[in-house]
Amino acid sequence: MKILVTGAAGFIGFHLSRRLLSEGFEVIGIDNLNEYYDVRLKKDRLKILKEIQNFTFMQMGIEDKSSIDELFESTRPEIVINLAAQAGVRYSIEKPYAYVESNLVGFVNILEACRNYPVKHLLYASSSSVYGGNQKIPFSTDDNVDHPVSLYAATKKSNELMAHTYSHLYKIPTTGLRFFTVYGPYGRPDMAYFSFTKNIVEGKSIKVFNNGEMERDFTYIDDIVESIFRLIDKVPQANSKWKEADISSSFAPYKIYNIGNNTPVSLLKFIETIESAIGKEADKIFMEMQDGDVQKTYADISDLEKTIDFKPKTTLDEGIKNFVIWYKDYYL
Repeated sequence: MKILVTGAAGFIGFHLSRRLLSEGFEVIGIDNLNEYYDVRLKKDRLKILKEIQNFTFMQMGIEDKSSIDELFESTRPEIVINLAAQAGVRYSIEKPYAYVESNLVGFVNILEACRNYPVKHLLYASSSSVYGGNQKIPFSTDDNVDHPVSLYAATKKSNELMAHTYSHLYKIPTTGLRFFTVYGPYGRPDMAYFSFTKNIVEGKSIKVFNNGEMERDFTYIDDIVESIFRLIDKVPQANSKWKEADISSSFAPYKIYNIGNNTPVSLLKFIETIESAIGKEADKIFMEMQDGDVQKTYADISDLEKTIDFKPKTTLDEGIKNFVIWYKDYYL
């Protein structure tokens, strides 16, 4: 089977592509290799992928409609996994138009290509950020998500709405994946766990926002990849018994899943785990909560477990240990 992975040089895209290739799939990877974070890391991920048989890479952005159309026409992928996006909650406050171009214009280009060159299944990255100001815990895919607190979150909610429209109008089966704080080797340098590790190793202080009084459902990369892999052949079907209370499915071939560890951890506990793995205590500077942040994330994954008979299982101690080992090997 031929699978197109957008954002293949990114954190999740790299790990997923490697898994797909190990399972014998043909993978076409695209990425624009932008400079949002260290391009060297993206190129090193790509270098590993290019050494594996059945991987083809093309440098392009999903916001480039003509290139995307040409790609679909020439390769005719059967499955599309859209992971390309402008990431980052705080950066969306500084550079809003980067999110419009990639997350909105880019995603509609992918949807149009799937419409004009039909695919069996489109899976796409959403985010736990869509839950915004929700107070109900844990977050369920049947919860209303109409109160985002960052433009990034708003674009991800928009992606889900856009996907539903195309599922309804053109019968494109779409699956939205709400990822919860993904971490692990070859991760994103803009993420807190990465900068915490870097600064602790280098003997620099770390900024702890909201005085550490936040909780996150940290999810290890291998569990994210396993979940996506198992969902590939779980093609959504139109739900004839759909009701408005069940908004994660639809009268269209559309479905939404949370992919999280289902175990929130306090920020201070998270930092302690990094300190333990490094063997060094951090110098902490406690600060106020930042714009766009939320107090707590916690994934209800009952629907995911029911569908794929799997739930994330990597402990925080194990996951952070693996990351720190990789970090020291890569940077030191």
